[in-house]
Parts: sequence; structure tokens; C-alpha cells
Amino acid sequence: MNLSYWEYKTWLYNVDFTIIGSGIVGLNTALSLSIRFPKAKILVLEKGILPQGASTKNAGFACFGSISEVLSDLRQHSEQEVQQLVQKRYDGIRMLRKNLGDAAIDFQQLGGHELFVEKGQELFEECMESISKMNELLYPVFGVNAFQTNANSFRFKNINEQYITNVLEGQIDTGKMMVSLLRKVQQNNVQLLNGVSVEEIDDNGGSVTVKTDQFEFNSKKILMATNGFAAQLLQEDIQPARAQVILTKPIQNLHIKGTFHLDEGYYYFRNIDNRILFGGGRNLDIENETTYKFGKTDVIQKQLKKLLKEVILPETQFELDRSWSGIMGVGNQKRPIVKQVSNNVYCGVRLGGMGIAIGSSVGNELADLID
Repeated sequence: MNLSYWEYKTWLYNVDFTIIGSGIVGLNTALSLSIRFPKAKILVLEKGILPQGASTKNAGFACFGSISEVLSDLRQHSEQEVQQLVQKRYDGIRMLRKNLGDAAIDFQQLGGHELFVEKGQELFEECMESISKMNELLYPVFGVNAFQTNANSFRFKNINEQYITNVLEGQIDTGKMMVSLLRKVQQNNVQLLNGVSVEEIDDNGGSVTVKTDQFEFNSKKILMATNGFAAQLLQEDIQPARAQVILTKPIQNLHIKGTFHLDEGYYYFRNIDNRILFGGGRNLDIENETTYKFGKTDVIQKQLKKLLKEVILPETQFELDRSWSGIMGVGNQKRPIVKQVSNNVYCGVRLGGMGIAIGSSVGNELADLID
């Protein structure tokens, strides 16, 4: 790249901290570092025009976890570990709300409802039998019995006539959230460069050489916050997981309010601006959805449209407006990876589809690794 002296000196010379990724984790990391080290030169690199990955492509769920998701977590983790996971999610949302304010992120605590398809009677019965146990396990986190049953008040079809609701669940506007985060970061003199893809990092011991598709420079410290894309630069237990989403056009007198999960969280939907946002279906084709490529597939798009028509809006005329996909970071464990990788390289990645809930706290933890 044909950089002038002014450009190099202003953006790329004597950089103290370089954060790779301008999503929820990256911006919270930058914000935390700028408060702790007000005189430091902090640079954020983002390969997209907007934040890539999942930060602006998700469904906007507060996302502590539906009851079947928590039960699924208990098959892989101890009760103490699951309690800690949910605590991290709950604390992360409260941190996000405190940092930005409910109005700025359009936070609405409308409850999160888990629906059970008629063929999933066994799962429904297991979850019903576990309500008391889950409330007891998570009472130290929430301070209330968060899970309760509700009747099918939204008139969905082809499901069990009872939901299991987490009364504390909420939804946000992720676009507003990211604008608010960007504004706070820029007010703290953090510099952000978009359209720059990092191709290689080399920790020399004293500093790190960063090679991008645009230029090369040195930084004293590197903090990786690329979540699902982290395995392209790090040797860690992270895999990309694509999630496809569809959105309806505005629906007059839309009666559905809240966030909803279906099929152990593999499907999820909510109301937004008199529309229904519906995503998921990765379980239909795990192999092809384990990808870094954005896009959509016929098998998942057809199933999303089918469920939208037969379950969610069976008596309502609707049209689709747009569709998109995001890339999450998953692994064998639900715990995020927040660690020092080498002398001057650190990472906060693998958010497991819970980026909104834990992104703020992971960003703070990542920044706290710096002495």
C-alpha cells in the first residue's frame, strides 16, 4: 500500500495495542484498555466494512440459555461449570446494559420462551421434569425462579400447548448496540481501520509484526478478538459455525412479542419492528455449516420458510424481506478461550453463540490479561 509518512506515523507507528476484530469483544477490549491506559496508542483492525462474523448479524437475544440448552450443557459440564457459564452470560448482559444504557441498545425484557414440536414430546417431558432442578441450580445466579410454564398464547401451531419460559430473557437491537460501542471507543481516542485483513502475526519477543493484505507494521501487544475466524491465525479448539437468518416484511398487528427457541436452541425467532426474524437450522447440515463462508443453502432456507409458515405464522399472510448469515465460534467446550498465547499475543475467542451475553465480559477479561 502506498502509505505517506503522515498516514504511517498517525495510524501505524509506535502502536501499543492492536486488537484484531471490531465486534463486541474487540470493542469492549479496546474500551477497557483505553480506560486503563489513557496514554496508549490503541488500534483496532477489522477486515470488513462493518464488523464481520456475528456481532451485527445475530438475532439480538440476551441469551442466557433456554432450559433444554442448559440441560444439554449439563451433559458435557458439571453443575458448577454450568452455573458459572450462566452466571457469565447474565453478568455480561448486565455489564452491557450498564455500559451503554437500555435505551441505547433498545433492551426489552419480554421473556424467552422455549417451544416444543409435537414430535419432541420426550424432550418436553424431560424439560418439564427439570424445571424445579434448574430453578434451584440457577437461583444463586438470577435470585428468582426464572423458569416457568406458559400457555400457547401466541397461537403457534404444531407444537405442545405449553411453553417453558425464562422470565428474565430479553432482546436488543444489535445495530444500535454496535453504534453505541463504536461511539464510546472513538471518544476514547481508539483508532479503527476497516477493510484490513490480518494474514499473519509474528511474535518477535519484544513486539509483534503484523502482516495484512494492505500493509505491515509492528505492535507491542496483539489481542485477538475474531471469534469464529480465530483458527485462521491461532491453533486453538475453535470451529466456525454459520447461522442462516430470514426476516419478514412488516406484518400489520403482529401479536408475537419476545424471544423464542425451538429444537434445543437450533432454531430461534423474535419480533423486531413488526417483523419476524427467524434463524437456525445448522443441525440439518453441520458439515457444510462448519465454514468461514457467508451464504445460504436451499436445505436450510426451505426448512426455515416451512417452519415460519406451519408453526410461527400459520394464519398470517407474510412476505420475506431479506436473508443473511453470520459466523459464530464453537468448540468442544462452551467456555470461551481467554488466554495469553505467546509473549505478546492474547486471545478472547470461541463465544459459542452467546456473544451478546458474554462479549462485554470476555472483552474485559482479555484486556485484564495485560499487565
